[in-house]
Amino acid sequence: MQLRRLGRTGLQVSEIGFGAWGIGGTMWIGATQDESLKALHRAVELGMNLIDTALVYGMGRSEKLVGQLVRERKETLYVATKVPPQNGIWPAEAGVPVSQVFPGAHVTGSAEKSLRNLGLPAIDLLQLHVWRDEYLDEGDEWRRALEDLKASGKVRFLGVSINDHDPGTALRAVQSGLFDTVQVIYNIFDQSPEAELFPLCRTHDVGVLARVPLDEGGLTGTITPDTTFPDGDWRNEYFAGDRKRQVHERARALQAVMGDEARSLPELALRFCLADDAVSTVIPGMRRLSTVEQNAAVSDGRRLSPGLRATLEEHAWARNFYP
Repeated sequence: MQLRRLGRTGLQVSEIGFGAWGIGGTMWIGATQDESLKALHRAVELGMNLIDTALVYGMGRSEKLVGQLVRERKETLYVATKVPPQNGIWPAEAGVPVSQVFPGAHVTGSAEKSLRNLGLPAIDLLQLHVWRDEYLDEGDEWRRALEDLKASGKVRFLGVSINDHDPGTALRAVQSGLFDTVQVIYNIFDQSPEAELFPLCRTHDVGVLARVPLDEGGLTGTITPDTTFPDGDWRNEYFAGDRKRQVHERARALQAVMGDEARSLPELALRFCLADDAVSTVIPGMRRLSTVEQNAAVSDGRRLSPGLRATLEEHAWARNFYP
């Protein structure tokens, strides 16, 4: 497993990290506790040392599984989690004041609850689960709460999780000096962070966690017009209507150009993310041993050729499937 520096934190993190939304077991239906723990342990065995979870993933279930893993392993592992918006709205809406989204007491209380779920003395990276740059101009109660958590030693570093397909909402956050990292959607379809966000992250030495590298499954090559998902699975909304056909056609077009540099579409998708040196770690969601092993294998030091990288630029697809 190759390591990369997580911005100015100085942490050396695995370039493939473990995205722990799916093991929460609520919105992604089908994960079992036993299988999830096996996947987590296998990930660590293969060199993954960063795990990204959140308080709302399974209403604490994901954090509890991650904490159990960390307590059972001897390796140095880094846990990133998130403070949910108090108003429960994802992504953050323009014009809604930060006092309704991240009041200080809510920030502190959420972090304390995450610590209890994890059973750990400190959170390596605490991220605000939504963000809008106007928060920087609206009071400082939320800011003081974050600073107090750091001063107490309960949180080591701070970050924001950027709104879906909207990296422009966090450009000032990168420049503010308050945050050590940003988490952003970045994949073959959504290449928009390359325009402004990534250059700023390089300039200000802010680490980047690239999320949704497989487009919630759209870049796995397994979605067809006839694909079905379990009742209650949120992908029934994400791939509603004609979207499965659209994704299927674009995935087939990508499979036609990947050549010898990737054996599968997921491998191509992960190698695309790793091709940009602004990316510190890529955090695909994982629930099964086979997926963990396939994802970890991509971290072998090889990089996409300039020619294929240029070809993939032509496959950018501006759209938003989130409800």
